[in-house]
Amino acid sequence: MQRPNKNDYTANQELYIKKVEGDNILKVLEDQLNTVPEFLTTIPETKGEYAYTEGKWTVKQVIEHMIDSERIFAFRAFCIARGEKQTLPGFDQDDYVSEAHSNQRKITELANEFRKVREANLSLFRSFNEEVINKRGNVYNYQITVNAILYSIAGHLNHHLEILKERYLE
Repeated sequence: MQRPNKNDYTANQELYIKKVEGDNILKVLEDQLNTVPEFLTTIPETKGEYAYTEGKWTVKQVIEHMIDSERIFAFRAFCIARGEKQTLPGFDQDDYVSEAHSNQRKITELANEFRKVREANLSLFRSFNEEVINKRGNVYNYQITVNAILYSIAGHLNHHLEILKERYLE
């Protein structure tokens, strides 16, 4: 697999895709599986409900958002891979976060959930051949390839890990 071309995604995904180094997206996703849960479990539970300013998500809500987004992006990749012709819906991340009740959970539970979701997604992604990787589908109001979605998954995670480290855990 190669990095997606600029015409494989919209400007919204570019922020995330730029945060992924290398051309082997499966390796990147596997590496994240090995490092992210370990990192998350180093966050003290006392920091779990911390938000760096009023109106921002808490640490636990950011982690939940990373998990929710991975699920949604993976579902989109799955649908496009299987030839879905309908436009896939967008989602309101703030509504999802408020409905998740993340602050009632432990960080270790969230880290474990991330691991399980990523493991399941990697099983799916490893089954994609070159033809599937290059399939294009409609999401909300744009077109995207399966490959660009996989890069978006990794880059979105990197984006929020940076935010956690820089704004929540300094």
